[in-house]
Amino acid sequence: MKLNEGFLNAMREAMTLLRTRGPAEATEVIQRALRGETAGAANESASRDKAPEPVGFRIAEAKAKQAAAHTARDAGIDVEDRGHFSTLAHSNTAGSRQYRLYVPAETAGEPLPLIVMLHGCTQNADDFAAGTQMNALAGRHRCLVAYPVQPRRANPSKCWNWFKPEDQHREGGEPSLIAGITRDIIAAHHVDPARVYVAGMSAGGAMAAIMLAAYPELYAAAGVHSGLPARCAHDLPSALAAMKGGKRPAESQRAKRDTDSPQRPMIVFHGDADATVHIANAARLVHGFEARPDAGGEERRFDAGRRACTVSRLVSSDGVDAELWTIHGAPHAWAGGNARGSYTDPTGPDASAEMLRFFLDHPQRQ
Repeated sequence: MKLNEGFLNAMREAMTLLRTRGPAEATEVIQRALRGETAGAANESASRDKAPEPVGFRIAEAKAKQAAAHTARDAGIDVEDRGHFSTLAHSNTAGSRQYRLYVPAETAGEPLPLIVMLHGCTQNADDFAAGTQMNALAGRHRCLVAYPVQPRRANPSKCWNWFKPEDQHREGGEPSLIAGITRDIIAAHHVDPARVYVAGMSAGGAMAAIMLAAYPELYAAAGVHSGLPARCAHDLPSALAAMKGGKRPAESQRAKRDTDSPQRPMIVFHGDADATVHIANAARLVHGFEARPDAGGEERRFDAGRRACTVSRLVSSDGVDAELWTIHGAPHAWAGGNARGSYTDPTGPDASAEMLRFFLDHPQRQ
């Protein structure tokens, strides 16, 4: 019992160091605690005089270490990640793109889900991974996560070019590169082809909507955070108008053509105080979906320490699910994200966890 008390004391010390001195010293305390190098551990060892530990004691210690690792991760402290995070690249006639790939440890050979994460403007793969904490979730649920990288040579602000006609359709431009990355990973790893998903933030969210529309046979569902509908713009001026919530005269005809294609599952997050991408785009993303008759309408959520949000559970005429999360008072930022990444709102609901839950509930329809 003294060891557990010492371990908890070490955790409290780490939390204090995180606030006052930064993550480096806090991480050192956490790692010493995980190795059992605490004052409590030393005292307990001396008092036992090297007596063998009871089995129940070892189980309790293992549970304490697991809880500490989760606490450290939630607090933003780096702990050992036994998965692999590597850099690769894909090339085709449209060009080339690097991407980062997270592969969890101890996959036991089973086919794994794959999530393709598309960052927003000014971001990169490492920034987006740190902010969304999707790798930590993928490690727990045994998923692969890919982060394609948009370089400055393709866009000065590193935005995906969701507003250019040449980058809005299958087998051409940036969609062909993202799809090519997805196919490369499927070919190289034991991926479950029925559980391949795409998600993104802002410009990446707009591109995720394009990918779902352009490749419905490849992606089972999409997650769009603070983004825009597929093909809602055709140049920079129309993109800026769409971001402000306006609708150009040609958009209604384009939207009609889009709704003629089959709907696919989609989960959408948007802050109603977003000053970068108007919240009107969230409703347009789920155009064609209606409230589920069995869901009891909108659900207003007030989780402790989190922003209030309204969740609408929707369904299309052919039975395809969608969810719309309106986050009250939230800016242009990833809800529930870690402050180590840019454009994150730690006080929001956990968008990453909710996206992963939605994805795993919606494999590809046969």
